[in-house]
Amino acid sequence: MENRKVRVRFAPSPTGPLHIGGVRTALYNYLLAKKMGGDFILRIEDTDQNRYIEAAEEHILDALEWCGMKIDEGPKTGGPYGPYRQSERKESYREFADQLIKSGHAYYAFDTSEELTEMRERLTAAKVAAPQYNAVTRETMKNSLTLSEDEVKKRIDEGEPYVIRIKIPRKEEVRFHDAIRGWVVVHTSQMDDKVLFKSDGMPTYHLANIVDDYKMKITHVIRGEEWLPSAPLHVLLYRYLGWEDVMPILAHLPLILKPDGNGKLSKRDGDRLGFPVFPLNWMDPKSGEQSHGYKERGYFPEAFVNMLAMLGWNPGTPQEIFTFDELVQAFSLERVGKSGSKFDPEKAKWYNQQYLRTRDDAELAEIFSKSLVEKEINVDFEYIKAVCSLIKEKTQFTNEFWDFGNYFFQKPSSYDEKVVSKRWNESAERFFPVLANALESLNNWKADELEGTFKSTAEDLEINPGQVMQLFRVLLSGQAGGPVLFEMTELLGKEEVISRLREGVEKLK
Repeated sequence: MENRKVRVRFAPSPTGPLHIGGVRTALYNYLLAKKMGGDFILRIEDTDQNRYIEAAEEHILDALEWCGMKIDEGPKTGGPYGPYRQSERKESYREFADQLIKSGHAYYAFDTSEELTEMRERLTAAKVAAPQYNAVTRETMKNSLTLSEDEVKKRIDEGEPYVIRIKIPRKEEVRFHDAIRGWVVVHTSQMDDKVLFKSDGMPTYHLANIVDDYKMKITHVIRGEEWLPSAPLHVLLYRYLGWEDVMPILAHLPLILKPDGNGKLSKRDGDRLGFPVFPLNWMDPKSGEQSHGYKERGYFPEAFVNMLAMLGWNPGTPQEIFTFDELVQAFSLERVGKSGSKFDPEKAKWYNQQYLRTRDDAELAEIFSKSLVEKEINVDFEYIKAVCSLIKEKTQFTNEFWDFGNYFFQKPSSYDEKVVSKRWNESAERFFPVLANALESLNNWKADELEGTFKSTAEDLEINPGQVMQLFRVLLSGQAGGPVLFEMTELLGKEEVISRLREGVEKLK
């Protein structure tokens, strides 16, 4: 393995939208490949043609691009080991199924679905905990192990449907090392004779992914823990096909759990609790149901990626904010945990907020100005930049800018009722007209001068500045909270501030 170039693959099935668990699997593959100077391959595993959705493949490609994961080889990118859709590699699998038959490690099975159901019902009635087609039950079924060679040939020649099953040995231990979990040992008595080749001429995942990983020279298979029960079967296939010396390093990732930690995170959890579970918007082509994505909710791709990286991986330091390059340098499979990680929607928002605060004001102004144009608000770009500089400390998403800062562009139409009912009194009614006059005579309209004038005016009237400060904010913005008060006052400008103070006093009298 030391002399082989690191090659990893992300191999999703295009049967629906890409879940964030799938994005994290792709990310860990990508980070390892880039750290080791290797290749990141996208392979579309579309052997289940009945469930294939064309839009799902586009969704996968668009999601990886949005996250900043550049595909080195794939369906659109091409590469030396293509094609990169399993359906287009159909002809390459049969020879390996035949090889397994010849070596005695697989067999033909002619059982109908009714006969398989009858077998399971019979075993269930006999109190067998997990009825399956295995080393014991295959002796009573219709297959090339129980039928004569002539009978098998006759059935195949007559076109009778059949599948090819792996012949799992009866009493063996299968041992393999997982880069995350250490040594895993499974007894073959716990395994069943999985179908490798279906009656429609397509391989199952088990055979196709082993053949493709071998042919594409994959060095590491990093996938979700739901594939851990299949790993012993895959280890046997590598052995039986004579590829044990080039078997990839296996790593099975822990689950992303519901926010309460009780089970795997699902779309239903997102719908119930109001957060996305897909990177991009998705519309189900059959039902027409719309699902929100992180991109459209206003997340920065870097924040989304940073958040996902930390769901299951620990850098071993207190650092939480990483650039993509820093993630590449810091990542290792050894620091991926064995147990599931609870998804915290509030932490996801926190990550976006951290990235928002570090964004250049001009970049934020470009984003914000688009929504201002839609509202037919035409103001100087430098002013929008200054607004963004103030409100980005108080917001988590750029699409919140208008709700938080609309008062920078229009007079407030109402005032926070809680503040008014608690703070508006005779002292306030006396204070604000005097403050308006004092501000009008100011020549230096700067935040520190404004704060000094505010406090000295309150002292002259023997009013505690703290009693009227929040009211001052409400008269200017309508809101109880917001950016640094006197910086906000400076930006609004002298004429606007005095106008709002005098109008507010009249309305609240």
